[in-house]
Amino acid sequence: MLPEHFLRQILDNLTTAVLLLDSALRVHYVNPAAEMLLEVSGQRVNGQHVTSLFSDSVASLQSLRNTVSSGHPFTKREAQLQLSNGQCLMADYSVTPVSALERSWILLEILPRDRLLRITKEEAQLSKQEVTRVLVRGLAHEIKNPLGGIRGAAQLLARELPEEALHDYTDVIIQEVDRLSNLVDRMLGPYQPPTLSRINIHEITEHVCSLVQAEAQGQLQIQRDYDPSIPDLMGDREQLIQAVLNIMRNAMQAILSERDGRDGQITLRTRTLRQFTIGPRRHRLVCRLEITDNGPGIAPGIVDSIFYPMVSGRAEGTGLGLSITQNIITRHHGLIECDSVPGCTTFTLFLPLPTTSGEEE
Repeated sequence: MLPEHFLRQILDNLTTAVLLLDSALRVHYVNPAAEMLLEVSGQRVNGQHVTSLFSDSVASLQSLRNTVSSGHPFTKREAQLQLSNGQCLMADYSVTPVSALERSWILLEILPRDRLLRITKEEAQLSKQEVTRVLVRGLAHEIKNPLGGIRGAAQLLARELPEEALHDYTDVIIQEVDRLSNLVDRMLGPYQPPTLSRINIHEITEHVCSLVQAEAQGQLQIQRDYDPSIPDLMGDREQLIQAVLNIMRNAMQAILSERDGRDGQITLRTRTLRQFTIGPRRHRLVCRLEITDNGPGIAPGIVDSIFYPMVSGRAEGTGLGLSITQNIITRHHGLIECDSVPGCTTFTLFLPLPTTSGEEE
């Protein structure tokens, strides 16, 4: 027989949500994956009826009771589970009767369907990011080579011009070449890979908040909803500040362009996620940073392409801020997402947190 603590450790490390119920459908065990999925604490719900965690149809509840009496397992596909926090979750779940310790138990396994769809969407997004980076690098190479030749030729021409007044024309050529060269450099994002060091995510957000509040000059409210228990992450401080600042500055400009800012608000929310998948990798612990504003929202026609270079919802915008932010977050092995409707735009950043050994998992 394997020791009990070893079996529990196996259940604790499963990515599938697992609950153990007694014959009265009271909860006796919830693994960490189920805690994260249902957004509950295992200690708090211990002994509570399963309907305190989520509710399905009356027929499904009766099926659970029938499993206790008949001993027959069953599986339900694409069930709509109403969670205790009001959210709705689409999931498949399996019910298996278990006899142990002279009692009847029910093993409930929940597999969220929306999470699988989300992973597929994230993988497609990461693939698009890589294609975009390759295209931008190739385009930058093809642009910068002739720009260098044009600049050099303009400088040589300036030396041969007989009149000083004619230098104004070559100066314009050189200035415009430099402007295009700088634009290409900004499209490429940071040249250097991140210089990693331990840093707290709230140090990043508080520094950015001070910058944005100074720019807004009191015309904007910034709310915080922090989880103070989030451990330090491994990141490049300057690059992460730039990434968060680009998002918050966009939010500030969108709000102030539509109103005087007195009722404008940006909310920062931080939480940790367990066993979270980013692309092909599963991380034991991830920091989630949400930046929400009550501005006019992003135009539906560009919401799916806002992370591409040169795409902007403002006439005066360059369309490079979010592209650079995405590049920085990707370099940190993270992910950025956006949801927007009029009056509520949320950018969500997912950044892996190091394990106790100091390495990402």
